[in-house]
Amino acid sequence: MGKRIGVIGLGQRIAHVLAAMEEVGWTIDLAGYADPSPVGLPILAEAGIRPGRAYRDEAELLADGPFDLIMIGTPNHLHRAHLDTAFAAGFPVFSEKPIVRTTEESFDLAGALAAGTTPPLFIGLVMRSMPLVREVIARVDAGELGDLVSMDATEHLHPEHGAYLARNWRRKVDWGGSFMLDKVCHDFDIFGRLARSRAMRVASFGGRRIFTPEQADLPKTYDDGSAAYALRDAGWMGANDAFHSDMDLYDHQVAIAHYESGFALSFHSNSHVSLQERRWYVAGTRGTLLADLVRNKLMVRPSLHRGKPERIDFASRTADLHNGADQAMAVDLLAALDGERPFPVTPKDSLEAGLTVMAIDEAAARGEVVDLGPVWRRLDQALQASDPVAA
Repeated sequence: MGKRIGVIGLGQRIAHVLAAMEEVGWTIDLAGYADPSPVGLPILAEAGIRPGRAYRDEAELLADGPFDLIMIGTPNHLHRAHLDTAFAAGFPVFSEKPIVRTTEESFDLAGALAAGTTPPLFIGLVMRSMPLVREVIARVDAGELGDLVSMDATEHLHPEHGAYLARNWRRKVDWGGSFMLDKVCHDFDIFGRLARSRAMRVASFGGRRIFTPEQADLPKTYDDGSAAYALRDAGWMGANDAFHSDMDLYDHQVAIAHYESGFALSFHSNSHVSLQERRWYVAGTRGTLLADLVRNKLMVRPSLHRGKPERIDFASRTADLHNGADQAMAVDLLAALDGERPFPVTPKDSLEAGLTVMAIDEAAARGEVVDLGPVWRRLDQALQASDPVAA
């Protein structure tokens, strides 16, 4: 029997998640979607998934229950309201990351979750399901690196990807939050998991120096003659030109964070590079680990080992650089819905990752080191009634 699903916000990302679910063997009964501009329809068509009925709005969709799952794929600024609407209907909910867009929304949602009356909530922090990332977590948990001391991490996007973000709705703070929140909350979720503690102090610097009118004379073709900067549909509220859009986000940023455990982290992001990279270099008292998330490779060696490092190639490289994570998350989601095992990331994890990145953005805006102590006190107060879980 198929899973009856309703979608609030049929964007490109949620359509890709549905396609991954179909790929790994879900029997999808997609009842329909509520979205005045369903840009994900072509992706569903390519995957052979019938989109179902176009509902007038989310209220009409939810009234047509029951559903095995409601999926929220709207822009980030709508997540909080749509979560409340879905919670009231009582069906299990999957929401794309970030869980919410602002600190106040985070505390408000934490209070709603602590009441203990919400249905199961699953957040699409897809890297938790990525096979390479699972291996990294397992190696750290097994003590192979000893105590974690420091880490250097990067997220460098190809110009085409950066231009997409400069034209897509994510280009606006009011819609997406920030580049770091939308794109890098994945990574900071994992960093907190590896450190087994929260970030206590953060600092950051960044700006917009790439996708600006001053750089509009950059060549618009690659050296092979193919068009650059506009090869992907910009989606809902898309802008035509990455260099003349009303983007108000940083297009590059660096950050440092010090965790409660003593773990020290540096992070470097840039949205216009010719050498694409998403890399984690983790140094512990007993060993070192290098995870290359673009090439889907892992290298590990004990500190006092003189032989060649252990190398693992996870293969299954994909154009979206999720490298099998979407499919693995779809398997995890089905298992959680069927009560076989918990989903790998909880709403609390998601809130902590989001609040960490929001503090980093605040530090960049203020030009100061930000102490997260007050943030965690407020979150813990909001969560004190219970500890929300995802299953």
